[in-house]
Amino acid sequence: PGIVGIISKKSRDLNEHNLRIMINCMMHEPTYNSGSYLNDQLGVYVGWVCHRDSFADGMPVFNEQKDMVLIFSGENFPDHKLEEDLKRQGHEFNPSRASSLIHLYEEEGDDFLRHLNGWFRGLLMDLRKRITILFNDRYGLGRIYYYENTEGFYFSSEAKSLLKILPELRKLDFISLGEMFSCGCVLQNRTLFPSIYMLPGGS
Repeated sequence: PGIVGIISKKSRDLNEHNLRIMINCMMHEPTYNSGSYLNDQLGVYVGWVCHRDSFADGMPVFNEQKDMVLIFSGENFPDHKLEEDLKRQGHEFNPSRASSLIHLYEEEGDDFLRHLNGWFRGLLMDLRKRITILFNDRYGLGRIYYYENTEGFYFSSEAKSLLKILPELRKLDFISLGEMFSCGCVLQNRTLFPSIYMLPGGS
């Protein structure tokens, strides 16, 4: 389970087609739920795959005014006092799902990320400010691979989703390959592919 996305001013049809391919790459089990959210104004096309009835099921989540959108993947173990404070401020949400997090952003702004506890990755869109925030947990356990060129920014929880829609990326980086054999991993937020990078933990 994870998220995939494209931020690009290319045509909606092309971005939607590529997004569907990226999502299908991560549908490893027939029991997974999946979906997508498209916003032409911001040029954001994002999809997700999740375990049915998990904390991250039911994406996307909105605030009451529908001007903030969150797509979240992974787990969060919240401070119950924070949830009680949100309820006292009039917010309605299901505490067993990620719906509380959008209200936490509404009250705390970017600082809401400091309150998250667990392994996760997500994308938040503030339609009022016209900003998009891509984030992961502090240790980078919720992996996000990304590639950027002049036509757009592409990201996914699994590198193969990027390789599927961007065949020009299917080359091996021999330095990274050497690090994999000698160290057991690729160093410095690089990957086995020279143009694909990994988002550092706590980004």
